[in-house]
Amino acid sequence: MSHAGQPAAASAGPTTSGSEVPPPGSKSWRDVVAAYVGLTKPRVIELLLLTTVPVMFFAERGIPSLGLVAATVVGGALSAGSASTYNCVYDRDIDEQMRRTRRRALPRHIVSPTSALVFATVLAIVSTYVLWRWVNPLSAGLSLGANAFYVFVYTMLLKRRTTQNIVWGGLAGCFPALIGWTAVTGELAWTPVVLFLVVFFWTPPHTWALALRYREDYRNVDVPMLPVVKPAAEVGRQIVLYSWVMVATSLLLWPVADTSLVYPAAAAVLGGVFLVEAHRLWARAKRSDSLTEINPMRLFHASNLYLSLLFVAVALDPLLR
Repeated sequence: MSHAGQPAAASAGPTTSGSEVPPPGSKSWRDVVAAYVGLTKPRVIELLLLTTVPVMFFAERGIPSLGLVAATVVGGALSAGSASTYNCVYDRDIDEQMRRTRRRALPRHIVSPTSALVFATVLAIVSTYVLWRWVNPLSAGLSLGANAFYVFVYTMLLKRRTTQNIVWGGLAGCFPALIGWTAVTGELAWTPVVLFLVVFFWTPPHTWALALRYREDYRNVDVPMLPVVKPAAEVGRQIVLYSWVMVATSLLLWPVADTSLVYPAAAAVLGGVFLVEAHRLWARAKRSDSLTEINPMRLFHASNLYLSLLFVAVALDPLLR
């Protein structure tokens, strides 16, 4: 990443203010529990599960076994939590310097890096066992592969070296669509691949909007997110391009999976709203480079709502046929 393509300096970077680090002996058990939960990035887990469970409904063409859903959710949540924790350990040096992340457990020294590594490894082992034992080996393998891809390819290889970090690194976040399908059917098919691609093309607009908001943070730690190395207008153009491809891909599910008219109608409306927001961001970025004027968080929040409602439509389609 960054122009030099080198990682940021080791964790000896600037420390946070004294108010960020609890005094010795002040950590309660609640602080520690909350810190470990925070390492797993619960909001990310929620989003990943939101693209898993609806696909299970679609694969079942109805309501899947609640036991199977529970096992898939537990296994998937533990796997995602493991990947996030590994990410927090590796990125603790830059997390300590960024406003958005400096209150995480490792920058605040509530949890040690060694303890966090052990925690992440235990989560990975338990998640793989749960999915292998109560779902199926294919789903377990896909989950473990997504975990490894996020840690080794995105976090360690791409994030600090290329503006394409989130494009290809975002593949890890697309796997829940495959896992949800294989949990029910035991095999892959074109239907989950289409949904995989929807999440793939959704990830850059979603992440670049957030990176626009925190571009100074990324610039300060030498992480070359696209908004760091390109003008806001170019970022807006890229967001629009990916958004159009995302919406077109979402509509492919209709002929590929032979859905009812419920899904394409929902996908068209949601996609239209998303495209309007993407074009508005681009227009604002062309007029001004000011974050206040661009207001990238508007698209960021809209992207979360878009993906949530699109996958709700995926779940509802077979129930309303």
